[in-house]
Amino acid sequence: MGSADSKLNFRKAVIQLTTKTQPVEATDDAFWDQFWADTATSVQDVFALVPAAEIRAVREESPSNLATLCYKAVEKLVQGAESGCHTEKERQIVLNCCRLLTRILPYIFEDPDWRGFFWSTVPGAGRGGGDEDDENARPLAESLLLAVADLLFCPDFTVQSHRRSTVDTAEDIHSIDSCEYIWEAGVGFAHSPQPNYIHDLNRTELLKLLLTCFSEAMYLPPSSDSSNANPWVQFFCSTENRHALPLFTSLLNVVCAYDPVGYGIPYNHLLFSDYREPLVEEAAQVLIVTLDYDSSTSSSPTVDGTTTGTAMDDVDPPGPDNLFVNYLSRIHREEDFQFILKGVARLLSNPLVQTYLPNSAKKIQFHQELLVLFWKLCDFNKKFLFFVLKSSDVLDILVPILYFLNDARADQSRVGLMHIGVFILLLLSGERNFGVRLNKPYSVRVPMDIPVFTGTHADLLIIVFHKIITSGHQRLQPLFDCLLTIVVNVSPYLKSLSMVAANKLLHLLEAFSTTWFLFSAVQNHHLVFFLLEVFNNIIQYQFDGNSNLVYAVIRKRNVFHQLANLPTDSQSIQKGLQRRKKTPEPISRTNSQDGVSMEGSRPAAPAEPGTLKTSLVATPGIDKLTEKSQVSEDGTMRSLEPESSQPPPEGNLPAAVSDGEPWSGEASHPRRDQRRLSSASSSGQWTPTPDWVMSWKSKLPLQTIMRLLQVLVPQVEKICIDKGLTDESEILKFLQHGTLVGLLPVPHPILIRKYQANSGTAMWFRTYMWGVIYLRNVDPPIWYDTDVKLFEIQRV
Repeated sequence: MGSADSKLNFRKAVIQLTTKTQPVEATDDAFWDQFWADTATSVQDVFALVPAAEIRAVREESPSNLATLCYKAVEKLVQGAESGCHTEKERQIVLNCCRLLTRILPYIFEDPDWRGFFWSTVPGAGRGGGDEDDENARPLAESLLLAVADLLFCPDFTVQSHRRSTVDTAEDIHSIDSCEYIWEAGVGFAHSPQPNYIHDLNRTELLKLLLTCFSEAMYLPPSSDSSNANPWVQFFCSTENRHALPLFTSLLNVVCAYDPVGYGIPYNHLLFSDYREPLVEEAAQVLIVTLDYDSSTSSSPTVDGTTTGTAMDDVDPPGPDNLFVNYLSRIHREEDFQFILKGVARLLSNPLVQTYLPNSAKKIQFHQELLVLFWKLCDFNKKFLFFVLKSSDVLDILVPILYFLNDARADQSRVGLMHIGVFILLLLSGERNFGVRLNKPYSVRVPMDIPVFTGTHADLLIIVFHKIITSGHQRLQPLFDCLLTIVVNVSPYLKSLSMVAANKLLHLLEAFSTTWFLFSAVQNHHLVFFLLEVFNNIIQYQFDGNSNLVYAVIRKRNVFHQLANLPTDSQSIQKGLQRRKKTPEPISRTNSQDGVSMEGSRPAAPAEPGTLKTSLVATPGIDKLTEKSQVSEDGTMRSLEPESSQPPPEGNLPAAVSDGEPWSGEASHPRRDQRRLSSASSSGQWTPTPDWVMSWKSKLPLQTIMRLLQVLVPQVEKICIDKGLTDESEILKFLQHGTLVGLLPVPHPILIRKYQANSGTAMWFRTYMWGVIYLRNVDPPIWYDTDVKLFEIQRV
């Protein structure tokens, strides 16, 4: 039968279903088989031939027929899994049912009355459809998930058969050990099966259905109650699923082994169609959804067991019930870590390779899923985190993240990408090794829209952060605290900043210490505290190599004097606030000596008007996001009891919020009308008082810098007068050989603010991840135009 006939017959069946007012018996096979038995329709056909309005009409007007359609489709999948799908016809039926369920499920989820439907048992639809005792009948959801898991390891359908000849009886799907059928070499599996694009396509369709099952989470509003685990994920990742380990391993290995260059030959992808990529994307999405787990509520899944002969640590206690999280947290072999890290770094760098060898490799689009996966790996497996930081390989993750941050800074639709990039860097910056690694010279010349500089990875990080703060869009202000916390965390280890980076840091201090900025919002002065902490750390711990920074501090000494003499009387405060009317931009872009951008770079562009984006829940303030640790002489850290080194919260006032993203303080009361950074004052919520200014001005940590200026400024001035110098190099030479030993105050202990898991970030990750998945699945558009509740779909 031609595909046109087949589409026509399928469409007829759909029309019959929507027009029948009477319930159709489940036993009426002649009717139900029209939907899957004789048709060869692609998933795109199914979406076109089953319009949303008709699914909703059947749901409202003949609910029993929609229910029967779902039972029958699941029943066919269960039968396919039982039989092992040995014939072409059976495989076609399985794929058709798979596509139909992918189409229908979102409409079941969007209606609260239907939500329990898949978790109820069907009378008479027990395992064999006969009249066995219904006590044993599984809920429909469980039957569906177990059938999909079985089908993902079905010889000759989704995996290579191990039978030598066709004469042998086919492998019994119930007796095979699916661990021998893992899809790709990598963690815990050494054999790389022959690529088979039919298997890849079939896996992709089944994973798409699996993802659709898990997507019930999109139809529940965000809640801080992390106990509402996703029942579909919970069951699928439990011991009930006998394929949990091989499937977890298959998904991870397929993602990490993927090489979009096309078997290592540049431009090869132009000759061969790549069947692997859709599978890799689907695998990455399924993987991050199964790992959606709030680690702050449980005992951390990270374990440091003794190394055993297996790919996973033998563990006692067993760790979380979610086996995917459990397995991820127990990977421990060096070669496995190396495989994962190399794979993620290769894929994250792919868009950068595009910039200097255009079209040499296929451009991948799933970097956001990869960043979520990398985050989960570091968050759930501390051994992996330490491995990443053990060598300069961490820079292969850092450079792509800085590239994405710089590229997305002007694009409203990519706020989520900005956040996850910054969160990962915050997590890494809590470890001393990260700061040490940043001293490696930066030589990769990825074209980026930043000033040309010669220096280290630390310089790159500071220059990109400066660019985000001075030329990013308004909605990034909640991230300023995080960006500067990262710089504070790494600052004690930075051996030698370039002049470009040193000037950028001082430009930020200059911008943040203007009176209008300090007085216009309740928490703006925190940014000045962070920057002073950076300067103090470098002067106290890395004075010797940092003549560029010391010189920049001397040149801009008036900024420090102005801070020390900040006026605190009401009249001056009012005058400071008036200045804002003349300079509406939060930070002037003019005097930052930006210089020429790198060759071949394009400026960061805003989103095209009309671009779709999904809303995000608020992120917790930096005080909730991190906990302070003190670094002792020997380099070990101890957690500090939360004491207020920063001024106490100024009454529980709403922080200035942009678009539901607070930039410090409580996340629970976003005030949508407060769009601008300093709107807390204009909306009448809060006005600065002399007492308030005094309360933090007295704590500004200026002693070290004032002492440095007191000692060095006269010496530098003397050189200039004696030698009639206007030349920087002589002064720098003098500063390089100068010393302040014994002249500075006793070094303060190093304070690190380490990321700590909390339910606020867990919820943020859930909304971000599902938002990405919603927007990325456009062909077919699985969730488009359904009533999702987890986020809003907005147009830029």
